[in-house]
Amino acid sequence: MSETREQVLEEIKIQGDLVRKLKAAKEPKEKIDEEVAKLLALKAKLGDEPAQNQKFTLKTPKGTRDYAPQQMMLRQNVLDRIVAVFKKHGGEAIDTPVFELKEVLTGKYGEDSKLIYDLKDQGGEILSLRYDLTVPLARYLAMSKISSIKRYHIAKVYRRDNPAMTRGRYREFYQCDFDIAGSYDPMLPDAECVKIVSEILDTLDIGEYVIKLNHRQLLDGMFEACGVPADKFRSICSAVDKLDKSPWAEVRREMIEEKGLDASTADQIGEYVQLSGGTDLVEKLLADPKLKAVNAAVKGLEGMQLLLKYCGAMGLSNKISFDLSLARGLDYYTGVIYECVLKAEPKILANGATEEQGTVGSVAGGGRYDNLVGMFDPKGKQVPCVGVSIGVERIFSVLEAKASAAGLKPRTNEVEVYVASAHKGLHEKRLSILNDLWNQGVKAEHSYKLNPKLLAQLQHCEEQQIPLAVVFGDSELEKGIVKLREVSSRKEEDIPLAELANEIKKRLRN
Repeated sequence: MSETREQVLEEIKIQGDLVRKLKAAKEPKEKIDEEVAKLLALKAKLGDEPAQNQKFTLKTPKGTRDYAPQQMMLRQNVLDRIVAVFKKHGGEAIDTPVFELKEVLTGKYGEDSKLIYDLKDQGGEILSLRYDLTVPLARYLAMSKISSIKRYHIAKVYRRDNPAMTRGRYREFYQCDFDIAGSYDPMLPDAECVKIVSEILDTLDIGEYVIKLNHRQLLDGMFEACGVPADKFRSICSAVDKLDKSPWAEVRREMIEEKGLDASTADQIGEYVQLSGGTDLVEKLLADPKLKAVNAAVKGLEGMQLLLKYCGAMGLSNKISFDLSLARGLDYYTGVIYECVLKAEPKILANGATEEQGTVGSVAGGGRYDNLVGMFDPKGKQVPCVGVSIGVERIFSVLEAKASAAGLKPRTNEVEVYVASAHKGLHEKRLSILNDLWNQGVKAEHSYKLNPKLLAQLQHCEEQQIPLAVVFGDSELEKGIVKLREVSSRKEEDIPLAELANEIKKRLRN
């Protein structure tokens, strides 16, 4: 048998070479199809062979992870709260394909374009996995001729980045986006996006945070005032974007040695990008002689002044910071940009005092991108947009760590009542009671054994934190009652079977 298999494998190799030669020579399609059919017939001969045991290490691909039931309950709780905030602000949900034509994504992400996952040619279309949800939104708006929408989108995106799993940085991860598209008065939608970020983090109770704000026009104006050539704006912006992870000395070296920037120009940039504050800083910069001479810088500062004013009206003054080091490296931003970072828990010193620990990383980011939709519209019609993306993976990591440190064991299902039988031969009655409860919207379950031990059933309720249990035997059924047990207190009460569902609902409400 093994000799026959080897012969078939050799025939497959020869036939495969022939098909490749025909395709390379661009022979007629009918001839190629005929030889492909022969190749498939040969491969089919191997179909009945027993599968060989493959020897490989079972693991998830680099930068990905599995989610156990406890982690999924935490995740769903987080996503439900985020969606509730999106809906409160009038958001409508959309969805787009997980992959796009490569040309849709190309040229939108600056230096980060190298992190896009390209897919193998599947028959004429060159495709890539989506890098974010913003570019697919712009494509969707242009294709559908939509000029205004307030949309949210929660879905997975893919980046061929160096993962840092413990800090919630993956190659496959969820983004939760909220965007406002349409022509409106300056900074009103932008300020609402900042408010949405604040509301989400407050409702998740994840810890102290600060929302950093800046303006792309101000950055460009600052670069111009410092003498950066216009063709280097984007690459220098990408370098400044690394200041949240690298010290200024390292970023300065990159500007000079890798980006070819003059040392004195880099030093001038350094004086600005290390500034942060509020309205006072805006006024100080508006009086700066170098920035006053550049129109883009003045426009950016006036925009920031208005944004800070609106954020103050919404009670956000103590949660925001105007930060000139914030750059966000993506090419499509045109106006306000923002990023939310969690503050680290204060370190407790030996003498009992506390010491501030800075920040632990970004959990949200976004900004205004007024020209992106026009890149896809045949007539170049622009649809101004502003939006924010919540980095939920990092939020999951922080909340998982908190739950683990507190020794919390979250429930992994939502079962409200467990139907338990005390004697043999009562499995059909269990099914009848379950059916009635399910029909009335009660979340219920039972044992899949015909005659389970009562103790085992009650232990299951305690382990799974099911709040109520229905317990019955032959004597209860003769009287038309069941015992309704509170699992935590172990108190039991006789309830008429006809009133069981209503009694369960009443207790769950209380």
